[in-house]
Amino acid sequence: MNRRTFLAQTSTVALAASLAPSFSQLSAATPTPAAGPTYPFAVAPLAYDAAALEPHIDAATMRLHHGKHHAAAVTALNAALKDQPALHGLTVEQLLRQRETLPAAIQSAVRNHGGSHVNHGFFWQIMRPVGTEGAGGKPGGKLAAAIDAEFGSLAKLQDAFNANALKVFGSGWAFLVADQAAGKLRLTSTPNQDTELAATDRTVILACDVWEHAYYLNYQNRRADYLKAWWNVVAWNVATRRYV
Repeated sequence: MNRRTFLAQTSTVALAASLAPSFSQLSAATPTPAAGPTYPFAVAPLAYDAAALEPHIDAATMRLHHGKHHAAAVTALNAALKDQPALHGLTVEQLLRQRETLPAAIQSAVRNHGGSHVNHGFFWQIMRPVGTEGAGGKPGGKLAAAIDAEFGSLAKLQDAFNANALKVFGSGWAFLVADQAAGKLRLTSTPNQDTELAATDRTVILACDVWEHAYYLNYQNRRADYLKAWWNVVAWNVATRRYV
């Protein structure tokens, strides 16, 4: 068992232990979030009350998003894997990396529902209520220096991240990743439930869900307002620990 798999098996959020000195040590040391490491998968409880992110993200949205949308994806993923015992020992990330070699009948389910499980698991972890450690503050350590070097300032990163997220057509995700090959931070996005979290050559630092179910009850079609509000609950202490 490698360190990535071991860390993923701990409850709630056991992220990378310390800041390492260089980009060359990215990715493998940083866990990706999945509540159950292997089949049958499960949705982890939130680390905070559903109303704790208000007024930025409302309780009704959190209950629907976590308790219905994420849960439905996990149920569908487990259903797809039920009759595939040879795959029951694989993590979600392993399934996603091997998707094109899986039985054709389950490839779409793994891509969509497996991606949803990993994306949402991380999304809950990268947010914290205002007033708690790291929430809505600033990045620290080497991450802060990397953001200044790549984007010029935290404010400029936020503007660029929001612009990237606004360009996502329909439904998808916006990411800030630490790219090992390039040795730099960069912004990416994916459609639907495709994910950066199964990659082995880069580490996700931030991820924001821009499916309408993530914000429509409170912000309707105003994705830009949702993105602006979201920064108030970003857990920068978690993001900082992921930059190793």
